[in-house]
Amino acid sequence: MANQFEPQQTSLDDDLRMLSETLEEVLKSSGDKADEKYIEIKTRAEQALNDVQSRLSSATDSYCARAKTAVRQADSYVHDKPWHGVGVGAAVGLVIGLLLRR
Repeated sequence: MANQFEPQQTSLDDDLRMLSETLEEVLKSSGDKADEKYIEIKTRAEQALNDVQSRLSSATDSYCARAKTAVRQADSYVHDKPWHGVGVGAAVGLVIGLLLRR
C-alpha cells in the first residue's frame, strides 16, 4: 500500500523543490520593483505557490477520503465478524504490551 503514495510524494517533493528554487531566485534578484525580471520572477513565485497550495489541498482531500473509506470498511468488518475483531484487538494489545515491556 505504501507504493500507492510514492508517486504522489515524489510529485509533491518536486513541487516543493520548484517552489523553493523560485522563491530563492526572487530573494536573490535585485529587488528593484520596476525591474521587469523581478516582476516576472515574483509572478512565477506567486503562481508556483498557488499551484502547490491547490495540489496540497486536493491531496489532503484525497487522503481524508481514503481514510474514511478504510474506517468504514473496518467498521463493517468488525460488525460482520465481531470475534475476529476481538482477536485482532487482543493480538495488537499483546504486541504493544510486549514492546512496551522492553
